Amino acid sequence: MNTPGSLDTLWFDGRSPRARPASLRIEGDELLLGADDGQVRRYPVKAVRWPERTTHGQRQAELPDGGLVQHANAAEWDAWWQASGLHESAVVGWMQSWRATLVAMAGSVAFFAAAWVWGVPWLSQTLTQLVPASLEVAIGEQSLEQLDGLFLQPSRLPQARQDALRQRFTSVVERAYPEGDAPAWQLSFHRSELLGANAFALPGGAIVMTDELVELLDDQPDAIVGVLAHELGHVQHRHGLDLMVRASLVSALVGVVLGDASGFLATVPATLATQSYSRDAEREADAHSALMLHRSGIPPAVMAVFFERLLKEEGIDLPADPPGPHTGPKDPARDEESAEAQDEGGPLPIAISSHPDHAARIRFFREWQATAP
Repeated sequence: MNTPGSLDTLWFDGRSPRARPASLRIEGDELLLGADDGQVRRYPVKAVRWPERTTHGQRQAELPDGGLVQHANAAEWDAWWQASGLHESAVVGWMQSWRATLVAMAGSVAFFAAAWVWGVPWLSQTLTQLVPASLEVAIGEQSLEQLDGLFLQPSRLPQARQDALRQRFTSVVERAYPEGDAPAWQLSFHRSELLGANAFALPGGAIVMTDELVELLDDQPDAIVGVLAHELGHVQHRHGLDLMVRASLVSALVGVVLGDASGFLATVPATLATQSYSRDAEREADAHSALMLHRSGIPPAVMAVFFERLLKEEGIDLPADPPGPHTGPKDPARDEESAEAQDEGGPLPIAISSHPDHAARIRFFREWQATAP
């Protein structure tokens, strides 16, 4: 029976599975445990792992010598705890406060939102710069092997046509990079019924162009070169690798939130076919293309032909006078309808023709002007 300041409970000595009756009492900064063998065991209060207060369930205290105190009556334990002058940690107190819980939830949401918007992009760009070029090339080769057969089939373009396009682009690269500091690139042609007229770049410099795109721009070789220059911009800025790293970080962040991050590394190759480049990356690649064309003596406006033909193939009418800084008011309903149609994209979002807002990109290339060095 409990005496003032004591608590009758059950004790496991850590050697036997049998519960033994015991009495607990606090004296100063020590816990005294009186067992049925007549011995009194002393433990520093700070060395005991005390249970956290919860609404339901029994209380269990872990002793430094491996023993365990177990008390079924939670209310009785809490009353003895408070009467003995023991105090909960601030963390436990916060956990018992709904206000503190709401503040913690709001803080967690703010943290993860900030990590999503700013932290992941910054960290992905930092890590991307640390990846060796040899590893980036290996990733690109493996990704191309996985895409080959899923989206891509062997090209039907005559070898002479392929060689001529490679040589034409090589000449443009040499003029655009007179110092010979162009990023390494490898151009391959593939047929793809799923992708249609398209091109995309993979980590390490692999650039893929479909037969359908070559046929679409058969009479506009400079536009083909402009598309390749766009993809070389992705290679220059390592956008493909950044995309892969960013997808991995997002998967890890989601795993932290949901409690299951297992297997996310195995999905890395698939991210190249399920994620899209950021709009900032697309703007960088477009600017790179315009600058390369300009340095090679080709008007950047030739790229407008490419996007106009894509819009025509997608069944989207381009306004006769695309909205610009000197035009009349835009039709919001028309713009929304056009954006929705373009946002549908294709099965490979990293491909150039699946990026949205072709009309804005047409304006960009038509209005591009070289800036003074």
